[in-house]
Formats: sequence, C-alpha cells, structure tokens
Amino acid sequence: MKPAALLRAGAAVVIVILAVALVDSARKAANVGAADLPRAEPRVQERSDTADIVVAPELRFPLVTATMLEIADRLGGTCVVSPDVNRAVPVNALGGGRVVQLRATLGDKVRAGQTLVLIASPDLSGALSDYQKARADEALARRQLERSRSLLEHGSIARKDFEAADDAEQKALVDLRATAERVRMLGGDTTQVTPYIQLTAPISGTIIEQNVTTASGVKSPDNAPNLFTVADLSHVWVLCDVYEDDVPRVRTGERATVRLNAYPGRAFEGVIGNVSQVLDPVTRTTKVRVELENPDGVMRLGMFATAELASPGRGRRVVLPATALLRIHDADWVFVKTGDHVFRRVQVQAGPAVPRRGTGTEDLQQVLGGIADGAQVVRNALQFAQVAEQR
Repeated sequence: MKPAALLRAGAAVVIVILAVALVDSARKAANVGAADLPRAEPRVQERSDTADIVVAPELRFPLVTATMLEIADRLGGTCVVSPDVNRAVPVNALGGGRVVQLRATLGDKVRAGQTLVLIASPDLSGALSDYQKARADEALARRQLERSRSLLEHGSIARKDFEAADDAEQKALVDLRATAERVRMLGGDTTQVTPYIQLTAPISGTIIEQNVTTASGVKSPDNAPNLFTVADLSHVWVLCDVYEDDVPRVRTGERATVRLNAYPGRAFEGVIGNVSQVLDPVTRTTKVRVELENPDGVMRLGMFATAELASPGRGRRVVLPATALLRIHDADWVFVKTGDHVFRRVQVQAGPAVPRRGTGTEDLQQVLGGIADGAQVVRNALQFAQVAEQR
C-alpha cells in the first residue's frame, strides 16, 4: 500500500475512536439519575388526602386568635340610608313638548313653587286656543241672553226663545270652565297666553331623581318616567338586611341606634317602622326599616350605616379581623393553623361587622359559625391565598 493511502486509513481509524469516546461520554452523562441532582422543594404544598396546606418553614404568616366579644344586637350586616317614600313626590308634565330651559338639576335644594323646567308644549297651545274660543262663545251667548231677557220683558219674544238663549249661555259657561281647567292641568295660566309650561316643585326638598335634560322631548306621563322626584330629606329611612335567625328579635315600634360609617363617633336614634314579610331566598335576609329624623342633612342617600337595637339584648360572639376572612365563590373562608407550618382552609358563616371602638382600631367581623373561640387563624387571608396559589 502506498504511504498516502496508509495515512488516510490511519486518520479514519482515529476519527472512529474519537466518535466512540464521545458517545460513551454522552451515555455516562445521560446515566446520571434525577435523584443525583438537587431538587427544589415547593414553598407551599397541599396534602392530597386532606384540606391542609403545608408551608415552608422559612415562611412566616402573622396569626390572630379568634376571641369572644360582647356585642349589642345588630340589625343585619348592611344598612343603607334611603328616602322616606311618603315624603318623595314625583314631578311630571301632563302635556308633551320639548324642554327649552332647565332651571334645576339633580341634587339641588328647591322651594315649593319654584320653577324646575320650562317646556314648549303644543298640547298647551291647543288648550289655550280652545279656551279662547270658549270664552268668545260664552261672551256671545251672554249678550244674546241679555237681549232675550230685554225682549221678553217687552213681550217681543216668546218665553221658549228666552229659555233657549239661557240654555246656550249655561252650555257656554260649562265649556269655558272645562277649557280653563285643562289649561291649568297642563301647567298653563289663563291670564297669561303662552305656550310654555312652567313645571314647579310641589314641595320643598331635594331633587333625588332627574330624567330630563335641555332640548329633550317630554311625553305624556303614561309612557315616560318621572321628570323629577323631589324628596323632603329632613326625615329618612335606614333599610337594613336582617339575617333569618335574627328576625324574631326585631319588633315594630322598638327603638334603634344608627351609626354612619362616615361619622363613626355620632349616633342617631330612630324607631323600627316595618319588618318585611318577604325573605330573600339567596341571602336569607329580610328588610327592616328604621325611621329617623335628619334635621341637619348629615345622612345622605346611599350612605352605609349600622343599626343596633336599643333593647338590652347583648350576646358574646366570636370575632376576627376583617382581613382574616376571604370571600371565594359566595362563601367566606379562613385559614386555621392545625400544626407546625400546617394550615387548613375552613368555611365560616360571617355575620355583621363590628363597629369600631375608636380611631385607629381595625375592622372586626363577627363569625357566627365554622370556628370556635381560641382558634389560631392567618391574619391576612388574601396574602396567604396568593402565596398558596404560587406553589
């Protein structure tokens, strides 16, 4: 064999040997088991056989102890300031037309007789035209009656002709009164011939509803909402959602103390005016109405409030900070500590919030069932749940 061929054959053998070595090295690297490598443990893991959640030892979650607190009987968890419907008056125009000027808007305080809106009304124009015609017909009938009376006194006409003239006068008066009444009903004035309806406030109070704007069309009240609603807010209602179990303790005529979330240090005295006979099948609550005075206008419609019965009924209930409860799928949950670094998610029945006992204190929530006094729970349930989701 020639020397060049020998060199080429030797190079090929070397290449094959190197390839085999590389393959052998790759196999040895691949044979290293997963157990020989360090494995990252999850920081939070959930046991498959229970509802317990195990957290890593380095994680620290502040805990709070469920305690018993003496609490006055409350009227439900949610109370809202509402207008007294007996003091709320709708404002409507009986004639259609178009708004040309708006003189009051939502939230304004108005006086009885104050003009709220000016409406150009074809209905009023037609009513005024009918009134003017009726007035002219009545004036003619009256002159004919006077003439007939004079002729009858001189014996120039028969009595039946006088009676016919008198009948025409009476009919003309009826038409005149009817057309004048229609003008007044539409908001017009028979002494001022103008096609504009001046819609005025029926009582003194605050405009709590507005469904009209400048240049908007106004229809008859049969197929249109109220243009305005004026309410006297010197007397208001506080509507509370009372839980089904608490309904037997609430009686009409009993006094109650109302506190606003906006003014926690101020109390308002009222009377329970009605306990609804209808129970909401979803929330299992019924409406209780507390009636009270609002002379200085501090209570604004829609404000959240709490109400306590004035009776001496008080009870000891389990309370937790509001942050310890987590709302998931229409249910309330807490995370209870069951062991070292072990927590269990427990469903509880949340009750009404507890009024703050002073400035700087945290919000407390009544717990009507699910945990007992002395249970250790996570103070911030939302933070714990977020960490658990990242496991």
